[in-house]
Amino acid sequence: MTGSVLLIDDDADVLRAVGNYFEEIGYEVARELTGEAGIATFARYRPEVVLLDLHLPGIDGLQVLQRLRENDAAVILLTGDSDVPTAVKAMQLGAENFLTKPVDMAHLAAATARVADKTRLRRVNRALLERTATGEGLDTLGVSPAMRDIAHQVSLLAQSDRTTVLLEGESGTGKGWVARIIHDQGPRRHGPFVEVNCAGLTATFLDSELFGHEKGAFTDAKDRKQGLFEIADGGSIFLDEIGDLAPELQPKLLKVLETKTFRRLGGTRELTVDVRLVAATNKDLRAEVEAGRFREDLLYRLSVMPLRLPAVRDRPREDRLALLTRLLADLRDQLPEAPHTITPDALDRLLAHEWKGNVREMRNVLERALILGRGQEAVAVEHLPGEFRARAGAGDRRHTPLTLDDLERQHIERTLRYHSGNRTRSAQELGISRATLINKIKRYGITA
Repeated sequence: MTGSVLLIDDDADVLRAVGNYFEEIGYEVARELTGEAGIATFARYRPEVVLLDLHLPGIDGLQVLQRLRENDAAVILLTGDSDVPTAVKAMQLGAENFLTKPVDMAHLAAATARVADKTRLRRVNRALLERTATGEGLDTLGVSPAMRDIAHQVSLLAQSDRTTVLLEGESGTGKGWVARIIHDQGPRRHGPFVEVNCAGLTATFLDSELFGHEKGAFTDAKDRKQGLFEIADGGSIFLDEIGDLAPELQPKLLKVLETKTFRRLGGTRELTVDVRLVAATNKDLRAEVEAGRFREDLLYRLSVMPLRLPAVRDRPREDRLALLTRLLADLRDQLPEAPHTITPDALDRLLAHEWKGNVREMRNVLERALILGRGQEAVAVEHLPGEFRARAGAGDRRHTPLTLDDLERQHIERTLRYHSGNRTRSAQELGISRATLINKIKRYGITA
């Protein structure tokens, strides 16, 4: 992703030198000699960062800063004076940084990259939070090509209402939510949607839950009971954790899938149902088949159209942002006076988290933050759990002194290693253009 910067300085030589440097490292650059022209250019092009000279003809730099901040500009001030009161005033007006000329170009580039990332994050966050969708549409699955492909497959599955669906993925990745989308967007949406978790239930109890029982079928069976398959007739049934289905129930489920018929527990009469089955598992069912714990013919019948949902930690940043947005909209409806947005710093920490518990963990953390931030405009860092607030810093004993260049070089090296040296994919993950990545590889002498 190419960055954009606006330079405002009355020295044409500075504009040329600094502008050429930023263009060489992949930025789109606009240049203006006066504050008035700079304000107008910002309004037209909305660059991510403004590099503003403090001393300008006409209106001075602080006045320009104030006007730019009123338009939500991210500004780094440059000045030839090391004037502490002026720096304090600039920061109070909302400047992101205050650098003294002559400025080291690598230092300026690192500061600009950091502010540009923050600006992109804030703008994307605002755009997503302004969407009217409350989590019901396929667009809320994510915005990356990979998640859009999954959304397309979900859309196709929703319309193929007789196709059995197997959702795979770690616990908490949103399989139940996708199952609900498949039902709600298909021809069966006006029918019932019934959900049952196969884990932790005895075979007899689950048999009774799924298929019902006749009076006297077992000790506590005092009356006839309809099973969930009967209740779901004309709609969909979602069997979560299908990998934990008891072996003795697997042939019965296979029969329902193949013939649409079954018998209640203790019954002799064949019952017919028209039910669409969506199953989910966090297990490797092929390994379960090899271990003799799951029927191979049932696996084949279930996996007509398997769909794997990636763990949250494996999803691109923009997909995690879309997920946070959906959860925020969902939770706001349930929590009166909850904040309507998230501060950039808090959002950055949420997006950087590993989320071992996937969507469930994210929802719990966000719900806690909304409760603690009740009455506030935005969720802030102080509303997040301790592990989000305890970011390494000057007081952290594990702190290792690193320059920004060292940190950037290490991050680029790790990203390239993860993508086996593929520069295109690495650049996409880093949020920069391929040309910018190549320039950085040359600059830092990275072998990839």
